[in-house]
Amino acid sequence: MTSLADHLGKFLREHLPRERQASPHTCEAYAYAFQLLVCFAADRLKIRPSQLTVEQLDVPLVLAFLEHIEAERRCTARTRNARLAAIHSFFHFLEYRVPSCIEQTRQVGAIPIKKTDQALVCHLNREEIRALLLDAPSTRSASGVRDRAMLHLAFAAGLRVSELVGLGS
Repeated sequence: MTSLADHLGKFLREHLPRERQASPHTCEAYAYAFQLLVCFAADRLKIRPSQLTVEQLDVPLVLAFLEHIEAERRCTARTRNARLAAIHSFFHFLEYRVPSCIEQTRQVGAIPIKKTDQALVCHLNREEIRALLLDAPSTRSASGVRDRAMLHLAFAAGLRVSELVGLGS
């Protein structure tokens, strides 16, 4: 059996911040996701968190955890997907360090994210566009005049930033 504590510690303290150069916010979010998962698993398996093994975090347990955070903790599908992303990342990390868990990492990695509705972007009225975009650049400098012209062009033509920047190429 493979101790979860050793690998989880290396993942959170070394892999994420040093190797992946994850932001402190990402590291905190992942740590919190695993705090929830470890507490859930320990409670479900009736053992102490320090006694958990990697092998005990199987697909049925992970799915039960994801259901738990949606149903009992009343988290949204987006939050569920964020917790699942942390779990996927950890199991990807394990894939290269614990060869005996390759099949388990494949199975956990195959747990799909949940589809979510994307919020529609509301439109801005003329006054909001003028205040936020067109009047924001200072016309006292050459770069301000340039920025204002670019914003006018982007708004009038409905250009994306990449399309606007690509005009200069």
